[in-house]
Amino acid sequence: MTTAWLSQTFPPEGASAAEGIRNQLGRPELDLLTILVREAAQNSWDARRNDVPGVDFRLSIGSVSAAHLSAWRDLLLRNAPIDGHLPLRRILRRSDIRTLTVSDRGTSGLGGPTRADALHSSNHDFISFVRNIGEPRDKELGGGTYGFGKGIFYLLSTAGTVLLHTRCDDGSGRLQTRLIGCALWKSYIGKDGADERRYTGRHWWGDVSDGIAEPLVGDSAAEAARRLGLESFEDDETGTDVVVLDPILDDRDSLQTAEYLAETVSWHLWPKMLARSNGRPAMRFSVRCDGVDVPVPDPESTRPLDLFVAAYRRLQEGGRDLECRSPKKLLGRLGLVKTVAPALTPTAAGLTAGVDTLVHHVCLMRPAELVVTYHRGPKPPSELLAYAGVFRADQAMDEVYARAEPPTHDGWNPQSLQAPENTFVRTTFRRIQEALDGLLELGGTSRGGTAALALGAASSHFASLVVGVDGLGGATDFGSSPGSRNGFDGNKRGRHKKGDSRPGSARSSIEYVDDPYLDEYNGETVVVQAFRLPSDGDHVVTANVAVLAGSGGRETDPPVGADQPVVLGWQARDGRFVSEQSPPLRGGDGTTWRVIVRPAHDTMTEVLITSRSDAER
Repeated sequence: MTTAWLSQTFPPEGASAAEGIRNQLGRPELDLLTILVREAAQNSWDARRNDVPGVDFRLSIGSVSAAHLSAWRDLLLRNAPIDGHLPLRRILRRSDIRTLTVSDRGTSGLGGPTRADALHSSNHDFISFVRNIGEPRDKELGGGTYGFGKGIFYLLSTAGTVLLHTRCDDGSGRLQTRLIGCALWKSYIGKDGADERRYTGRHWWGDVSDGIAEPLVGDSAAEAARRLGLESFEDDETGTDVVVLDPILDDRDSLQTAEYLAETVSWHLWPKMLARSNGRPAMRFSVRCDGVDVPVPDPESTRPLDLFVAAYRRLQEGGRDLECRSPKKLLGRLGLVKTVAPALTPTAAGLTAGVDTLVHHVCLMRPAELVVTYHRGPKPPSELLAYAGVFRADQAMDEVYARAEPPTHDGWNPQSLQAPENTFVRTTFRRIQEALDGLLELGGTSRGGTAALALGAASSHFASLVVGVDGLGGATDFGSSPGSRNGFDGNKRGRHKKGDSRPGSARSSIEYVDDPYLDEYNGETVVVQAFRLPSDGDHVVTANVAVLAGSGGRETDPPVGADQPVVLGWQARDGRFVSEQSPPLRGGDGTTWRVIVRPAHDTMTEVLITSRSDAER
């Protein structure tokens, strides 16, 4: 066996030059590290095995140790192209060689034939990743489409070089370890003996005994991997490690890069992190820096991803079907949530995803449930309001949305499609806009069962809203006298439970429904308190509103000209609106009413609802 580099020459019939392959990702808006996370995770998800509980996906930043450095030079400098044709030699001469390794387990590995001209069955993962460019996807409802995503590994390496270490089925039911090096740089004219030849700029490292670089296999692969310090596979383990040589980290150090990768995983892969019906997530993610684990944020407890998780759960519970009417087609399903929340502190990964200080976005995804993009919707009229949505394409429409994606899978572009497919994509955005318009109206939270107020996601952050905010504070405070008052301030959490009756006297009780919350009505920020009248008959209902003083008592003598809370009206769930200050309402029929109050700015506004029945009058 002869281990060395082999450089590809242009055949008489032509071939793709390295520059063309490197440019196939176009000019993406996302940075290289984000594209790597997205594309690598898609590859791993598409390669998942059905006989294991989930995919393990890991990103590791490290360096070649002093103990292994000589082996790297001994093995990888053999017949390596000169510096002008590939920067590999220059990198290997350094004493500090950084690596970024993308690993997956619970996947099928890179199996199938190793030569592109070989007849192959359904498994051609090796030649698709190592040899060929731009093969169409062959996995139903898979995340990838173009086969160009592997180019990101080369773009991220300053040497344009990666090592592939994989464990797979060799086609006979036995597991086989494979190791090969691949490089992609630029085409050139070079010497081939005494003659000059044109080279494509593609290079492979492996066993070149037969005039083509084949992967090292079996014990030879395992031994070379051990010498290079690569992680070994367990006896029954399958999967792939892609080692990116000298990755581009921009202006970040290794730890900062690892932290950015961990956050990027959460932003772009959170649907795969949620527990399924079996209690396990579809994919388990980890990030390491120099052997130390870097925490990956939990999307269920990390703002603002928790809102998207809530919207996803709303979608799972039913959501709203979005349809195209002409031609008639089910496009997918939408889930929305709305919340009161303080402004976000922008993060690097959040900004890359397009979210800064306010969440007003809908996460788009295909049935594979990998984030395509965060579609920006209209900003809420108030800085205290935020909303999040999730739209998942219907399975029957997966191919349409896949064809609308660029090679980086980070958008849906109707202009790249022909009719009627472009109509479907345009209509998708129009239907989302219609749903958002409804969400931002008062009462939109109950329309079609698609939106819910997610107070729990923001309640722990309300205290910071009290000081220096032109408007309401945050968490609910019902005072020290049970059943006496409802109010908003920034100091305490709500203490009553759904269905709590707090009669102020022996008169008809009011059954409060959930906590009061902030909403929008005619462009104003309002306090809304839902309630029911459990007793039969007609009731005259009154909302007594006032500003609470710092002592907890009502402000009885407000300053001249001071802003005061005002009752705007009453609304039933079916849309009926009553503007009277003390309207007669029917009780005992289960109707949920809401009193709508315009609060005084920068105060705690108390809302006390009372009622009198006919008998009491």
